[in-house]
Amino acid sequence: MTSQAFTIKTVQALCYRHPLSTPVVTSFGRMLSRPAVLVRVEDADGMVGWGEVWCNFPSPGAEHRVRLVNEVLAPAAIGVTIDQPAELFERLTSGTSVLALQSGEAGPFAQSIAGIDLAIWDLYARRRKTALWKVLGGARSRIKVYASGINPTGSRTMAEAALARGHRALKLKIGFAPETDRANLSALRELVGDGLLAADANQAWSIEQALATAARLREFDLAWLEEPIRADRPWREWMTLAASAGIPLAAGENIASRAGFEQALTGDVLSVVQPDIAKWGGLSACADIARDVIKTGKTFCPHYLGAGIGLLASAHLLAGVGGDGLLEVDANDNPLRDRLCGPVRDVRDGMIMLGDEPGLGVEPDLAAIEQYRTA
Repeated sequence: MTSQAFTIKTVQALCYRHPLSTPVVTSFGRMLSRPAVLVRVEDADGMVGWGEVWCNFPSPGAEHRVRLVNEVLAPAAIGVTIDQPAELFERLTSGTSVLALQSGEAGPFAQSIAGIDLAIWDLYARRRKTALWKVLGGARSRIKVYASGINPTGSRTMAEAALARGHRALKLKIGFAPETDRANLSALRELVGDGLLAADANQAWSIEQALATAARLREFDLAWLEEPIRADRPWREWMTLAASAGIPLAAGENIASRAGFEQALTGDVLSVVQPDIAKWGGLSACADIARDVIKTGKTFCPHYLGAGIGLLASAHLLAGVGGDGLLEVDANDNPLRDRLCGPVRDVRDGMIMLGDEPGLGVEPDLAAIEQYRTA
């Protein structure tokens, strides 16, 4: 046992919901509230780290994941002594593998473990009195960002507001009526000028639809087309699309295994790879994947759509590994993001700057979001 080892004293998940006046719309569903599952881990020395669990869909998923953390995973973590964060990640993943299979809940288990992993990494960096982005490689403190989640209705207004907040790059949700998608893309291209414009279809199309639609989208000079087909479609369909689309392809938020990412990094199919650290893998798995993305000459852009802790952790990962990628910052209203994401909220000329404070560099003000706490 090294002097850096620490023992986990408590693990607690907390659930919050912010009601929306304007739903967040994707090609497969609508979010009527913004949920957040925060994870607090304390060690035997009284030091604390924070993480976040992906919990957007289905609607009651946040409360379910809180119970998975508090009733199943926390008892398996409390009292464990570790030297490196990945030790607990592997212990929880292997220890619940049969249960996840038996219950058919591989996703919720992976997401809950990822949230704990993020908290362990924050705690690990705080114990070393070092900023998390430096612990992860320290490539640079200043990173590029883009405004995502721009809805099919009110797109221009949302985009204008994002640009006014300091953004210089945009991503539009598509996969709706073709005339709606084209009108919105045209409006956003006009607004952003020569800046980065991407589109996210959220797995809306069959391979035939994707091939036909991509041909009509080339005129918009998209930086990438994200998940035009289902993430689990045969790899040969992705290869066919990449060969014919004429637009760089992006995916990764719905890849949930090391083998899946190994495949994603082969050949010239994906140009942009987007693991979501709160959805699968945490930092223990995704940091190495991010470095591999960069080594293969692809662009690493962490996917993120949630509250502020996971967003901030994603920023630290991108700053730690480097590369030419951008951090995804949702353009929709969400105080659970804005009040917890620290420097990510301060976008200037399409960039943000992380500080040198230990760990994530923020202490969540739970009192400020107490009104959104659920039972």
